[in-house]
Amino acid sequence: MSRMYTGDHAAHDDDQDELERLIREGVNLDHNLLQNPDTGVTKPGYLHTPYTTTYEEEDVSTTHDLQGALGLYAEAAADMATAGVELGLGRHFACADFCNQAVEKAAQAVSLLRYGHRSMYDHDLRELGAIVGAPLDIQEEMAILTPFHPEAFYADTPPEEADEVISAEQAESYRQHARHILIWARNIVLHA
Repeated sequence: MSRMYTGDHAAHDDDQDELERLIREGVNLDHNLLQNPDTGVTKPGYLHTPYTTTYEEEDVSTTHDLQGALGLYAEAAADMATAGVELGLGRHFACADFCNQAVEKAAQAVSLLRYGHRSMYDHDLRELGAIVGAPLDIQEEMAILTPFHPEAFYADTPPEEADEVISAEQAESYRQHARHILIWARNIVLHA
């Protein structure tokens, strides 16, 4: 079943620009906004625009899922922020784990955009990078973060020793690799 939008695309473009700005800059809570949450809020016209529905299979587009990609990229960005918090708290494995998760979500966001679905893989981030078409240098950085999937990491390291196995300097280097990978994904997802 496909849906054809029958309204103006300008309102949608403005909303997408605002979403991209929020992903890049974050949200700033204003005291006045907390008291009157509808201040400055405009209701996008496309929310009430009728859709035309057809049931012809050949009209279904499976090439991309922009909204899904943007949402998943936002989750990846949130995981990067959490990785920074965990590093500051001295929880080095948790930092590396959140970097691993952020990279996975960023790559899956690219997959949603390019293929319309998440790509299947077995927690090997280099493999996921190859599947989504990441350049070789990005795939190499993804491989650095593969060992920090908890299932794999805890197979060789007891949880109570996890933070001692990874130094603060190593955790920071993992965060830098993850940040570089997210920049690569951001350039694809936010410029679609």
